Amino acid sequence: MKKRRVGSTALEITEVSFGGAAVGGLYRACPREAAMQTLQVAWDTGLRYFDTAPFYGFGLSERRFGDFLRDKPRDSYVLSTKVGRLFRPVPEDQVPDHSYVDPLPFALDYDYSYDGIMRSVEFSYARLGLNRIDILFVHDIGVYTHGVEKTKLHFRQLMDGGLKALEELKSSKVISAYGLGVNEVQICLDVLRQAPLDCILLASRYSLLDRTAEAELLPLCRQRQTSLIIGGVFNSGILATGPVPGAHFDYLPATQNILDRVGAMEKIAAEGGYPLAAATFQFPLHEPVVASVLTGTAKPANLARNLQLLDIPVPETEFAKYDPYTVVQKLG
Repeated sequence: MKKRRVGSTALEITEVSFGGAAVGGLYRACPREAAMQTLQVAWDTGLRYFDTAPFYGFGLSERRFGDFLRDKPRDSYVLSTKVGRLFRPVPEDQVPDHSYVDPLPFALDYDYSYDGIMRSVEFSYARLGLNRIDILFVHDIGVYTHGVEKTKLHFRQLMDGGLKALEELKSSKVISAYGLGVNEVQICLDVLRQAPLDCILLASRYSLLDRTAEAELLPLCRQRQTSLIIGGVFNSGILATGPVPGAHFDYLPATQNILDRVGAMEKIAAEGGYPLAAATFQFPLHEPVVASVLTGTAKPANLARNLQLLDIPVPETEFAKYDPYTVVQKLG
């Protein structure tokens, strides 16, 4: 599988990467055997960039990634995890509900400070059982997760000490790159305007349906030599399933407007002779600042199906037809 460089670093990652939320039990239980089978399919199909986080199953995903990767040659893959949450053991009946099924018995505290990031890295090494982490992402900092007032506090923590910790880890070669791992554009702009970042893992904001990142973030990333890793390309599923009853967009039931827009997009794809899901999966890779598209599942068959979407020809000229203005015209 082709690789692309991360920012101005020497690190290269595969154009498609594997994300670990589902193997940590997001929304539904994921038995260990299923997790390992899915990771094996990812490996066998050429994926060599793996992204996880302490949050995914409260440590469960990191443990499984570490177990799977431990016997692989260390220079044959790239691994990222995240900082910003610290975990402490609690009784099973006090484990908070963050949509993970059967997580490990911990509760979490947010900490984006110098000490918090350094502690988080130490804990991740212990859970992974590996001796190198390539990329660290500051996880879920911003209004989307914390609201306005707490974001001000966390942003200050990051600016006053957290970024210093990341830079020290990079300069001492503990990591090779760092950035943000978020679901919103504004916090990326706020940080990137004040500090250099090697990369940003951005979920759901650069897709055929949601172009929030296009106006300001993409140009700023080009200017600052910051790579994007794009997750959530199906926008919670609707670009994979189409506008079917019960379809979700941005983690919520899709509104009629969204259903109508996706219906118009399906017509464009049908006229072009390819499935909408194929255009959806391939779209971010037509932007040079994008280093990788992240896909995550706990089912080997689903992963294999997603990767097959790369093999379906979608002419370059087709992507202009999904411009939001063009889609609205199609509705009319």
